[in-house]
Amino acid sequence: MPTNKIQLGQFGEKIAANYLTKKGYQIIARNYHTREGEIDLVCQKDEVIVFVEVKTRTSRRFGWPEEKLEKMAMTAEKYIEENRINSEWQIDIISIIANRTAKTARINHLKNIDSRPFNG
Repeated sequence: MPTNKIQLGQFGEKIAANYLTKKGYQIIARNYHTREGEIDLVCQKDEVIVFVEVKTRTSRRFGWPEEKLEKMAMTAEKYIEENRINSEWQIDIISIIANRTAKTARINHLKNIDSRPFNG
């Protein structure tokens, strides 16, 4: 089990990517950065582009990833523009609570928190 914040985040993103792949998502990009913000995973499922925020915690003490929604939407719009995407898109959130002593993780996948049709 990871010992610091960066390792914990990377651990959670790996768990999330494996989880999504098993659910039929194709991972397109990881850790997409702009001045507006960052998106952990960019995926595609069927004809929909899915932007995924992954938050890995060892407890709920520091809040929930849902708090980043507005910044994520702006970053997703930038990705859509830069990559000339012309399909529907949505934002999903994956919360992972890692139990260090049991070496397990609980995954909560919140789908379609924010979706937008293609406006092109």
